[in-house]
Formats: sequence, structure tokens, C-alpha cells
Amino acid sequence: MSGHSKWHTIKHKKGALDAKRGKIFTKMIKEITVATRTGGSGDVDSNARLRKAVSDAKGANMPNDTIDRAIKRGMGEGEGANYDEVVYEGYGPNGVAVMVEAMTDNRNRTVAEIRHIFSKNGGNMGESGSVGWMFDKKGYIVVDKAAKGEDELFEIAIEAGADDMQDDGEVFEIFTAPESFEAVNDALKKAGIEPQAAEISMVPQNYIKLEGPDAKTMMKLYDSLDDNDDVQKVWANFDIDESEMG
Repeated sequence: MSGHSKWHTIKHKKGALDAKRGKIFTKMIKEITVATRTGGSGDVDSNARLRKAVSDAKGANMPNDTIDRAIKRGMGEGEGANYDEVVYEGYGPNGVAVMVEAMTDNRNRTVAEIRHIFSKNGGNMGESGSVGWMFDKKGYIVVDKAAKGEDELFEIAIEAGADDMQDDGEVFEIFTAPESFEAVNDALKKAGIEPQAAEISMVPQNYIKLEGPDAKTMMKLYDSLDDNDDVQKVWANFDIDESEMG
């Protein structure tokens, strides 16, 4: 799994910037709205996806009334756009596989914008299914090494239902089946461990090492996709050294 912590580092840097610009709230509001609608319930106890979305929002200090409005919108109450979930697939430099998860109230606008971003930044958009097979949907949890010893952390995670744990430099990465994610995440928190990241993720089966111009082009493509207002998440199977990230 070499490189996944670098990918994680990139996401954290982006997340910090998004939070400063207020963009993180926009993404979270969309997720709460869609989680409510697709789960058919505004009750966090019976809707696991909504429970995670609300937990993330509270962790980012989103006001309760903002959360409540997003839930009501998802239930068809109140004003606001209805969002569709769309996944786009494509390629970056050197054949890097890219998956883009978006939520949009206008599919035609969004697909045109995403296609333009790919073509402008050394990539190209592919057909549905063109790269998805290169990723596995998994629960993905990152724990700082200072939080807990390896043996103890491994025991807690595996007992709670995790599939695997790996050492990736400064962090431990825990992988679970999607249906086991919540139980493992809860078990870690009960043990006093606050993960650096915890999400259902599309985990690449392998990585493509990028250097020099290819690395810079890929970072521009990633940044441009992630900065699009309709984009919720970007996954890709590249590995870039810290020094190349810029």
C-alpha cells in the first residue's frame, strides 16, 4: 500500500484549505441532504450514512440549525435544490485512474465541467466502468502511530471486524468491509482513539508512481477536480513523493 499515506496527506491539506474557504460546509450539507433522501429517514439512529454525515458535520463545528435544514431538505421539506449522485471516471497523466464523486442539481452542467477539467489538465474522461474496476470499496481508517501501540490497535480493530491493518510510515491504516466500517470506527473511539481520517473510500488496488512534470500535472488535475463546486470526493491511484507535491 505504499503511497496511501501520501494520498491521505494530500487530502488533509486540501481539507484544511476547503475548511478555510467554507467549502467543506457546502460538501457536508449536500452529503446530509442526499444521505437523508437515499436512506429514507432523517433519523440518525436508523440511517447509518446520515449518522456518519452528521457526525462529520458536528466535528467541523457546523451549527445544528444548518444540519437540521439539510435533513429537512432531504426529506422533501423546505427550500433548496435536489441533488443527484453521479460518479465520473477518467485518466490522468501516465494512465493514472481517477474516480470523481459528485452531487449535482444539473447533470449536463456538471459533466461538461468535469470533462473540461480533465482535458485542460492532461487527462481525459472515460466511459462509466472504465477505471472503477481498479478500486475496491472499503472502510478506510487512519490512526496516528502515537495514539496506540501496533499490537493493541491491531487487536481492537480485528476484534471489531476489520479485515487488515498496515503500517504506512507515520500512520497505521485500517481496512474494513463497508458494512463493518461503523463497528470498527466505534470500537476505536471507545478505546480512546480518535482517527485522523475515517470514511468509506475507493481504495486503489495498485499505485502508479509519478515524478517531475507528470506529478505536477496530476496535482493540477486533482486540485481542479476537487475545487469544483459539485465534486464531493476524488480518488486516484497515483503515488507522489512529498517533495513533488508542491
